[in-house]
Amino acid sequence: MKVPELHAVRRIRRSEWTLLGVGLLLIAVWGSARIYQSAASRAAIARFQEKMAGTSKQNLSPAVDPAVGSKVDFQLWSTKRIVAYTESLSQKGDLPIGVLRIPSLNLQAPVFNGTDDLTLNRGVGRIPGTAQIGQPGNLGIAGHRDGFFRVLKDIQRGDLIQLDEGGKTEVYVVKQTQVVNPEDTYVLAPTTVPTLTLVTCFPFYFVGSAPQRFIVTAVETNSGQPD
Repeated sequence: MKVPELHAVRRIRRSEWTLLGVGLLLIAVWGSARIYQSAASRAAIARFQEKMAGTSKQNLSPAVDPAVGSKVDFQLWSTKRIVAYTESLSQKGDLPIGVLRIPSLNLQAPVFNGTDDLTLNRGVGRIPGTAQIGQPGNLGIAGHRDGFFRVLKDIQRGDLIQLDEGGKTEVYVVKQTQVVNPEDTYVLAPTTVPTLTLVTCFPFYFVGSAPQRFIVTAVETNSGQPD
């Protein structure tokens, strides 16, 4: 091999080793970041558990949730969800599109658009593709089973659900509850009667990803539909 060609080969090899080293360094940095994130999350949960050893979950609630103007009842929430909710207060700054209230369950939750993780940590979310608040059709709202929507385990037929938006309140009455599979999307199909459909995972107390969905179907009280 000629000397110029030999030098070229050596330069290529040096470049390959350099790129390999950079790649390994980036992988190491990414891995360290993931480990730090996981450790920070576990540490936050541990701090909450230590606090709860000498106080109730309710006392860990912020003085007032800025979106609903009242305390959040943490009594049924999981520790993990309390941590996620608290962290979301500083991460999600957009205003809710409404406030969901179920007086019989002492539930007050801000409603945001979408069902991404941050949204459902902060409140409950309007399911994309369903009706808008104040519009005809079937409005679907999702929430976590170990957070805001855990109280749905006690909801009864005939309970009233209020949806506040911009000074206007729509009132719905619960017609039925049911447990379905995730693929049973018919529960969110459009309706001619103004309908509110609440969706959460089921069972409410389940370790891991819950396999089913708990559905609450309510109709607007002035819709004219018979009881």
